[in-house]
Amino acid sequence: MYQKKENCSFKLKNQASGIKHATLRVGITGGIGSGKSTVCRIFHEALGIPIFYADIWAKKLLNFDPDLRKGIINIFGQEAYTPEGEYNRPFVAKSAFSEPAKLAALNALVHPAVEAESLEWHEHQAELGYPYTLKEAALLVESGSHVYLDFMIVVTAPETLRIQRVMDRDRLTAEQVRARMRGQLPEAEKLKLADFIIVNDGSEMLLPQVWEVHQAILVHSKR
Repeated sequence: MYQKKENCSFKLKNQASGIKHATLRVGITGGIGSGKSTVCRIFHEALGIPIFYADIWAKKLLNFDPDLRKGIINIFGQEAYTPEGEYNRPFVAKSAFSEPAKLAALNALVHPAVEAESLEWHEHQAELGYPYTLKEAALLVESGSHVYLDFMIVVTAPETLRIQRVMDRDRLTAEQVRARMRGQLPEAEKLKLADFIIVNDGSEMLLPQVWEVHQAILVHSKR
């Protein structure tokens, strides 16, 4: 069953800053292999909640935003884009993860651009009357964008299960998966910041957990 953090004050960030939105901004994150995408599908398909997938939007911006493109080329050179003009993700990833300064510069460009897009998207959903939106991002905490949200959901699963899921999904070795995990904030640190925790360990049913979180958020969307 999902867990609600007992020490959560439910003080809405929008209200605390003097900005009142009828539509709440809720983030959902979790370590690699936790199954947050599966949980998002339940929120969307079963409950009709709109989802902003940060990674998908980041890819769009990297390919089509001229200012972002210029910044990426300044950091990584012309090879950051293929001769056809497409973002060269493998090249940039290899360069960024071998040079921490470049990785930091990349994040400093991409994360604010995605957050701005996310806010604009959220405001459009608010106009449509949704009680809340979900922003799905693997690096929600690492990017610092969690501070702009009203609530945060963390999807959790045992590390051994997470490793096996990613091995099966991406055809990677266990060590390759662990290397990716080391690039993310430890799950324990994310759980400390969670307002709601959804357990996806294969033994707990997801739909009832999602439903309980949904109902709890709806209560606060009406305040």
